[in-house]
Amino acid sequence: MTARITLPGTGGGTEVLTLREPAGWQRPAGPPASRIAYAAAHVVADPYADNAPGQPARLDWDATLGVRRNLWSWGLGVAEAMDTAQRGMGLDWAATRELIRRSAAEAAACGGRIVAGAATDQLTGVPDTLDEVVTAYAEQVAFVQECGATAVVMASRQLAALATGPDDYLRVYEQVLRGTSAPVVLHWLGDMFDPALTGYWGSTDLDEATKTFVSLVAAHADVIDGVKVSLLDAEREVRLRALLPATVKVYTGDDYHYPELIAGDGQRFSHALLGAFAAIAPAASAALHRLDAGDTAGFREILDPTVPLSRHVFAPPTQYYKTGIAFLSWLNGFQPGFTMVGGLHSGRGVPHLVRAFRLADAAGLLLDPDLAVARMRGYLSVAGVTA
Repeated sequence: MTARITLPGTGGGTEVLTLREPAGWQRPAGPPASRIAYAAAHVVADPYADNAPGQPARLDWDATLGVRRNLWSWGLGVAEAMDTAQRGMGLDWAATRELIRRSAAEAAACGGRIVAGAATDQLTGVPDTLDEVVTAYAEQVAFVQECGATAVVMASRQLAALATGPDDYLRVYEQVLRGTSAPVVLHWLGDMFDPALTGYWGSTDLDEATKTFVSLVAAHADVIDGVKVSLLDAEREVRLRALLPATVKVYTGDDYHYPELIAGDGQRFSHALLGAFAAIAPAASAALHRLDAGDTAGFREILDPTVPLSRHVFAPPTQYYKTGIAFLSWLNGFQPGFTMVGGLHSGRGVPHLVRAFRLADAAGLLLDPDLAVARMRGYLSVAGVTA
């Protein structure tokens, strides 16, 4: 039976949506070969716990690890404890440590690729000295590496609050990089994702910030596997690729322009570390395997229709995009309820999530239309919508 649902209309009133059949992509025998692709997986809140704003995070471990096993089954790597996991927005360091430990063990058990975020969020408030930031980074990098994951050195709110210019950033990062026991990924997260990171690398002028960033990478390329760039600026990422040493990978974090950045320009291309891939894993997997076969047109044919969904999920205020990721996970049956740590399920309103539902359907990403319809009806009912 065809799945149908009555939804609030975009211009008022109601509209009946007849869902399309899911695209039916097949799980691959292994990961893609031509690109490295990580999906930044979200965490699932324990529905029986008090995951209210300001409360310690309590996770549904079975569902949280199940989300990761699903991503690995599609041949994607997992980017753990990054911003999609509510890092810095409800997920405290105690829960983060346990998350990294458990996910790294799961990755080892199934042969999945994993990287994990190392930050400075065990510090409370603004530290007094840069040395405190170095020590905090070093602790988290060492923990991630001891667990068997590649560390992603995330942008630090504490460093952004304390630094007075580019030299402070260089001093901190150089000490962290000198102390690492294995290559790391550097993370440049734009202020559209986190306003507390405004002026990162010592300048609000992105050209000046890029000079500082590139000088750091060039000086320490031997211990930098790659850089993750999340500025939502495709032209800037293309220029950055040309400035970096050839041995340093670029992992795009651009959830607006990922098809063209991953496909490349014939000379250089980006790998992927994307929150969007957590929502579009089947399509991303199928597209990347088309790219392996040299079928760039087929790659774009699969991936381009997912961009409207991603652009919507990551629309301003972008820091709340993880609400849409969790919502789609719930619609697809990967978690028992639509709740989030820190109460962040309230980060988007009814019109936004209705639009996400429509776009996920259009892209063939509602894997069980009947389940998705039942859950969407339940959500609308709780929200007071009588469509």
